Amino acid sequence: MNFFQALFSWVAVLPPPLGTALIAMVPSVELSVAIPFAILKYRLPAGVAFSSAVAGSFLVALLVLSLAEPVSRWLQRRSRLAERFFSWLFARTRGKFSQKYERYGEFALLLFVAFPLPLPLSGAWTASLAAWLFGIPSRRALPLILLGLLIAGGIMLAVTYSGSALLGWFVPDGVYY
Repeated sequence: MNFFQALFSWVAVLPPPLGTALIAMVPSVELSVAIPFAILKYRLPAGVAFSSAVAGSFLVALLVLSLAEPVSRWLQRRSRLAERFFSWLFARTRGKFSQKYERYGEFALLLFVAFPLPLPLSGAWTASLAAWLFGIPSRRALPLILLGLLIAGGIMLAVTYSGSALLGWFVPDGVYY
């Protein structure tokens, strides 16, 4: 059983809004999978799927921005491996984000979140880590991340409904998940 099968079998037994929020909290999966899963598997209405997924992803942003600094300092003081990991993480994220940050400033956080690609370099996780690494205060980062999540959620709703309608033309009885 792969990671996604295990995740989906586990969350399928939870109340649908909670399962949707938990899927949205998984790095690189986030809204790209949570919203389609909520609509196609749980059969949640669009508003519930949207709000549950956005809430789960936004909770990640809150946690990352609140805990990243104290946890990284604590780990670095206690482990050489953690020190090397955080050095790698800082260099990698700064390398991926610095051109966008120089060009767009804090608005780049919105761009990272607003385009829901199932890639490890997009979404609330990366934007939150980038905000922390670049020293963007939470009070400025969180509204941009939330706006990005709202845009990404709208995009995923449109993609899910248009994709499921298109699949309905080709697959009998609408059984496609």
